[in-house]
Amino acid sequence: MIDHAPPIQPLPKVRQGQQLKALLRLRELLLSGEVAPGERVAEIPLAARLAVSRTPLRLALVTLEHEGLLAMLPGGGFVVRDFDPADIADAIELRGVLEGTAARLAAERLTSPKALAPLLASVEVMEPLVRIAHPGLVDFEAYVAANETFHARLLDLAKSPMLRRAMEQAMALPFASPSSFVLTQADRPESREILFLAQAQHRAILQAIERREGARAEALAREHAQLAKQNLQLALGDTELLATVPGGALIRRDSPVGKRRHAS
Repeated sequence: MIDHAPPIQPLPKVRQGQQLKALLRLRELLLSGEVAPGERVAEIPLAARLAVSRTPLRLALVTLEHEGLLAMLPGGGFVVRDFDPADIADAIELRGVLEGTAARLAAERLTSPKALAPLLASVEVMEPLVRIAHPGLVDFEAYVAANETFHARLLDLAKSPMLRRAMEQAMALPFASPSSFVLTQADRPESREILFLAQAQHRAILQAIERREGARAEALAREHAQLAKQNLQLALGDTELLATVPGGALIRRDSPVGKRRHAS
């Protein structure tokens, strides 16, 4: 007779609530710069600050280490990471590769034009926003919401759980998101031009998928990701703009995009 191990019991709801509270609040502290890059995260005072017990806090710390916002120290404990712009550019590049694959799979696996309705709806929401002569912050925020919907629906159309998991890992850093640097454009004269180009690419990707042109859809989606690099460059050139980016306080200002660090 085979002895079966007892089933793993889920965490109590109170413990789950504390872990989520610790995770969200700690992520907010890191991205806002309240805990500075290079600063060691001390559990006891942090638990008191967040009003949670140490066990859910440790789980939150491990999650943020997996996301890349924290680094584990050799002797134990965690330290807040900082980020080289070149690494952020690589993360954006990787997202472009994955979204290109998603666009190609979407074209290849499309069974009915009706499946494109959610993607088309988000494009239609963005259309009047990019045609505003002088878009304001509210317009940009509406654009960001619709843009995030577009990219989420594109991933849905790929019908690939493996690709979804890879994308979630690649997007763990806030800087890799399709909308991470969009709000930096709100007060820039280049803003309307960049938004207009992005919207043209949205429509072209949608059209390529509708026509089952997988290779074209992939190339367009990869090119589309390059706009995020332009926005990154804009943010790096202006301290006030960089402050509007979630996690901007963690980005190094003394290391330009494309310049690699060399081991000593």
